[in-house]
Amino acid sequence: MSLIDLLEAKEMRRDLVSPRVGDRVKVHVILKEGDKERIQIFEGDVIAKRGRGLSTTFTVRKISFGVGVERIFPLHSPSIKKIEIVRHGQVRRAKLYYLRQLKGKAAKLREEK
Repeated sequence: MSLIDLLEAKEMRRDLVSPRVGDRVKVHVILKEGDKERIQIFEGDVIAKRGRGLSTTFTVRKISFGVGVERIFPLHSPSIKKIEIVRHGQVRRAKLYYLRQLKGKAAKLREEK
């Protein structure tokens, strides 16, 4: 194991669940506004995961007032309070970028049995 791997292992968070592509998740994010902190919940479908180790990120997509909103979260970030998995979606792809072109019921993912 290299020195970089040892340093990264110390910073990695073990308290968070790692979401899979296709999952519907609620990400609780800590926002700082001035000197106050609050928690904002971002709920949507995980459409992509990338990276390895400390640099792992996942992309969450939701529809807000008819507009698609995507946000990329670093998995081991201290600004993430917790990740709740609402349901597991059944998918056959590693990246779900095709959901960007779909609307309404066509953009729904089947639930895993």
